[in-house]
Amino acid sequence: MRTAPTILHLDMDAFFASVEQASKPSLRGKAVVVGGLGPRGVVATASYEARVFGVHSAMPMAQARRLAPNAAYLVPRFQLYRSVSEQVMGLLRALSPLVEPLSLDEAFVDLEAGGTAWDAQSARLAGIRLREDIRAVTGLTGSVGLAASKMLAKIASEDAKPDGLVLIEPGTERRLLAPLSVRILPGVGPATGDHLRRAGMTTVGELAEAGEDELVRLLGKAHGHALYAMALAHDERPVVAERETKSVSVEDTYDVDIHDRTRVGLEVRRLAGRCVGRLRGAGLSGRTIVLKVRRYDFSTLTRSETLRGPTDDPAVVAEAAARLLDAVDTTGGVRLLGVGVTGLADYTQEDLFAQAAGERAGAQEEAEQAGATGLSGAAEGGDRAASAEPEIAPAERRWPSGHDVRHAVYGHGWVQGSGLGRVTVRFETPLSTRPGRVRTFRTDDPELEPAEPLPLVERRPGDAAAGPVEPVGGAG
Repeated sequence: MRTAPTILHLDMDAFFASVEQASKPSLRGKAVVVGGLGPRGVVATASYEARVFGVHSAMPMAQARRLAPNAAYLVPRFQLYRSVSEQVMGLLRALSPLVEPLSLDEAFVDLEAGGTAWDAQSARLAGIRLREDIRAVTGLTGSVGLAASKMLAKIASEDAKPDGLVLIEPGTERRLLAPLSVRILPGVGPATGDHLRRAGMTTVGELAEAGEDELVRLLGKAHGHALYAMALAHDERPVVAERETKSVSVEDTYDVDIHDRTRVGLEVRRLAGRCVGRLRGAGLSGRTIVLKVRRYDFSTLTRSETLRGPTDDPAVVAEAAARLLDAVDTTGGVRLLGVGVTGLADYTQEDLFAQAAGERAGAQEEAEQAGATGLSGAAEGGDRAASAEPEIAPAERRWPSGHDVRHAVYGHGWVQGSGLGRVTVRFETPLSTRPGRVRTFRTDDPELEPAEPLPLVERRPGDAAAGPVEPVGGAG
């Protein structure tokens, strides 16, 4: 069992919101909420200034607006967040080959495996240097926890928030855990927490006092044994450098329920294309196509089809998803659709391309026999997609709140809001020394175009060693 506090847990502070504040000087120190802005949107991240009003992640956006009506509400820019995350992960990998990312803004690091730390003093120095490097490279802050296990390191980083460092000294672990809620332990969710509460156990100390036999009786052998070990501050889980991707999926929630069956089919085909884009971007293929449908009454249906071999062919995925949709009743309306691929591999099965061609030919024959009376096959669905697309496309360019733009006269800025044929832009960059001026334009102004995000910090000689700090594409 490891005794030195050489497991590091990094959790970036209010990551999405902090990136937005770093890129927009006028929002620094202000309440910022990032998430879906439609009626059914949810909060992805809230800045600490917004949390003062009770806003938190996973909260319905409508509720957040009631709590913090004067906050800035922005549409996420995931490509930018991924770019900044890669810079942070690069700094972590410079510390050790054992880095276990949990999300874009969170990771475990085994400092001992990299020879970076071997005792409390060296671990603390490594944590201090890491936080300094993150601030220098990204302009952002992260909280660091250091302990002898993953469980304790994560607890320490939570205690360090925001913008701090906490090291749990060897020998103090059980004393620190004892008064904490049982929900702090991995594997204790709401149901297990309620079960333990009814048995009179609400703190970690009470779990330890109850003993292993009682926990096994209550929760079963595997769960009870693991929970008792953690209550004694024993967590043998290693830092795993590569977390295997088990699936790739995309989904959309719609502000208004979709009732038109043809429109549902078009959305499924579009989602299939996006899913394959992610699949190919990861250099993967998959055998099982999954369709997710959440209906008007919140009932959620999942259907799947397993192919003869793995594929990354968009036609194969789209046609399989369309077949799955045929088996789902959507007459009452659809509020969410998703398409995913599981059974992943790093190769494709060549004969699936022939399979796709054969299925398209069969679908075309069915369509010709049925006439133009309905959506009778995947080929006809494709024809309808081509003809119906202009009907559902927006009449004017979209300008998502918070996204980057460039004006031929005023330069770089970001969208504060749009509507009624107008878009309001604040012209400033991450390096601006004061909030920028605001201008309003027609949404079809030819001098206004979507732009790429700018680097959050100014590049200096020697920065290349920490990874590139380049603009990323596709802000619009």
